[in-house]
Amino acid sequence: MKAFDAAEKFCFEGRVRDVSPYGNGHINDTYAVVCDRAEGRVRYILQRLNSNVFPNRAGLMRNMIAVTDFLRAEVAKEGGDPERECLALIPTKAGERYLTTEDGEVWRATQFIENTDAYLVADDPEMFRDAGRAFGKFIARLSGFDASSLFEVIPDFHNTAKRYAAFERALAEDVCARAASAAAEIDFVSARKEGCSLLVDALAKGEIPVRVTHNDTKLNNVLIDVDTKRAVCVIDLDTVMPGTVLYDFGDGVRAGCSTAKEDEPDLAKVDFDLSLFEAFAGGFLKGMEGSVTARERALMPAAARMMTFECGMRFLTDYLSGDTYFKTAYPEHNLVRARTQFKLVARMEELEGEMATAVAKA
Repeated sequence: MKAFDAAEKFCFEGRVRDVSPYGNGHINDTYAVVCDRAEGRVRYILQRLNSNVFPNRAGLMRNMIAVTDFLRAEVAKEGGDPERECLALIPTKAGERYLTTEDGEVWRATQFIENTDAYLVADDPEMFRDAGRAFGKFIARLSGFDASSLFEVIPDFHNTAKRYAAFERALAEDVCARAASAAAEIDFVSARKEGCSLLVDALAKGEIPVRVTHNDTKLNNVLIDVDTKRAVCVIDLDTVMPGTVLYDFGDGVRAGCSTAKEDEPDLAKVDFDLSLFEAFAGGFLKGMEGSVTARERALMPAAARMMTFECGMRFLTDYLSGDTYFKTAYPEHNLVRARTQFKLVARMEELEGEMATAVAKA
């Protein structure tokens, strides 16, 4: 189904005037919908879910419905503005919370939160600090939600040990004969096999609690007010699942503490910004409202390194497998992404002591 036709199935205010691609997401197809109404134009976000990445899209949407309904009630109880601080699913004209087409496509629509933007890189440490607060607050608000009730959208999504096993399979198969072009990156991953299960082992042993977590806390998954530079709303709830707060903290650091873009080909521009790490850690812990355990706090620096390593390994695995998961713009795109992550891992290994000190002071 074409995006314009899908848009006309939803209960948008006014007449659908324009539907155009929007944003820079790797997975789903996202569109901005412009509608004409007597009071003036209004915009919405429309998305077609990726069926290859999310085979059980009904389960994903059940999660999103339950979590957004819960969050909106929490925001209202706090005296906030649910329409601005939490996503709201726009129903279809048939009264459903999302659209399933005859050929199995799943589309969803939410409000467009105006005067906000999604930043790939923080303008300054204070913006990043507030993004950390928003992600921590997201987890804190869901502390009363039953994590076990959530469908596991991508099983073992942040199980780094199993991600390593997938890397080994992709390397052994080498379906696109790309291993030779990634020899240095393959050696980097292989040298760090030990310790891959650090976080999943801590969960399994009960050393850290299971929580409802976002699982994709990069900076551009929190909308920032363009005037105040304050975080407004956490978005992209596809991978909300049971997990550990360390997944969310570590992935937020990975995505936001680099001095360059995720796909920067010039590694000389890629470095780990310790001041941004300090800011994010402070904001995240503030948002968590004192609920982080001593063991979780102790593992925060390692979690940042582990999530960065895992992401780089996923990019490298996808490169070896023929780019079946992440959208790419050119054949070496995933390899370039992997290299930036590994450069950050190496720097975090060098700065481990400073990172621990920053968390202790936060």
